[in-house]
Amino acid sequence: MGEKLVIQGGRRLEGELSVQGSKNSALPILAAAVVTGGSSIIKNCPRLTDVDAASRILEYLGCKVARTGDTLIVDSSGICRSDIPEKLMHEMRSSIVFLGAILARFGNAVVSTPGGCEIGLRPINIHLSALEALGAEITELHGRLYCSCGNGLRGAKITLSFPSVGATENIMLAAVTAKGTTTIINAAREPEIVDLACFLNGCGAKIKGSGEGIITIEGVSGLNNYEHTVIPDRIVASTYMTAAAVTGGRVTLNNIITEHLNPVLSIYEKAGCTIKTSGESLEIKAPCRLGSIGAVRTMPYPGFPTDSQAAAMVMASTAQGTSVIIENIFENRFKHVGELVRMGAKIMVENIVAVVEGVPRLHGVETEAADLRGGAALVLAGLAAEGETTVRGLHHIDRGCQSFENNLRLLGAEIKRC
Repeated sequence: MGEKLVIQGGRRLEGELSVQGSKNSALPILAAAVVTGGSSIIKNCPRLTDVDAASRILEYLGCKVARTGDTLIVDSSGICRSDIPEKLMHEMRSSIVFLGAILARFGNAVVSTPGGCEIGLRPINIHLSALEALGAEITELHGRLYCSCGNGLRGAKITLSFPSVGATENIMLAAVTAKGTTTIINAAREPEIVDLACFLNGCGAKIKGSGEGIITIEGVSGLNNYEHTVIPDRIVASTYMTAAAVTGGRVTLNNIITEHLNPVLSIYEKAGCTIKTSGESLEIKAPCRLGSIGAVRTMPYPGFPTDSQAAAMVMASTAQGTSVIIENIFENRFKHVGELVRMGAKIMVENIVAVVEGVPRLHGVETEAADLRGGAALVLAGLAAEGETTVRGLHHIDRGCQSFENNLRLLGAEIKRC
């Protein structure tokens, strides 16, 4: 049956936490270590199963990976393979980001399609067409991608049909040592893109415009070693903010970048929470019962993040009034709805729209996590519910939330893993 979290709900959360490093930033930076050819020191690297999966890929390729506390040291000087077996690729969805890095290092790569949470289609054709524009020749055979660039990668002007984070990262990794200049139009603007650019530029790359819609990459002959600190995880920060909100609590979060949280702050304020920021800290104080969060539309950054949608739905479920949530990024990201309804939530879904009528309280039941963010949301619902809630499928949650139940216990939650 696997491990489960058992939560006794109804406890008001109060206290102080330090937010982990960003999963979505650490993974492409670990892939970037392939391109450097030396030892990369990556600080504030979270302890997550996805990071472990990335480390196993690096080790398979021939890298040496060592962890000391929250620091990973990746020595890629002995890298000797350009293929990733299917088993390793399927351990996480973002594994495809290794493709651009391996191509940059070797000029060829063999990988399969990635795995991870089943939250909807993440078509990799946008990645592949971009790499082809850089000079790669790609053939698919029996679920494997055979990629080569006999004449080397060369800079190109690439316009993305959608500001895909993964495609933007793959292009950046492939283009840093390509000949000439690469321009990415309609590039993703997420903070994690900026963090990857900071790491690569620290290694000697020439990348301009990260965080904007157009990124320019001037190819260099090679990259050097670098010591980098991963940015805080904005999604995890908003998860703990939601934990405070749905329990009527008061929580202070340290190691945050307020600017990165701006897309989500408005829903907490609409719901009646008081938010105070100071430097790298944020305090959220929630009312006894939340108000409606209004209409929320998930959008690429700087819009409301799809990764925070499930947590927002828990807030809406316990709020006074009706809220509307529109999921514009992934077509299969309402899997948590059925479990919330079993807990007493009133949610109607049609296509990409969820209408949530708040109820006075949720009730504890046995639930099953179907993906990372939905699983974390079920834990949040359990914190707010009456009685005992059980959440199974913890392997999803462990992909992105470091020491989740331990941190919640520090804030006063009654929660245990068994």
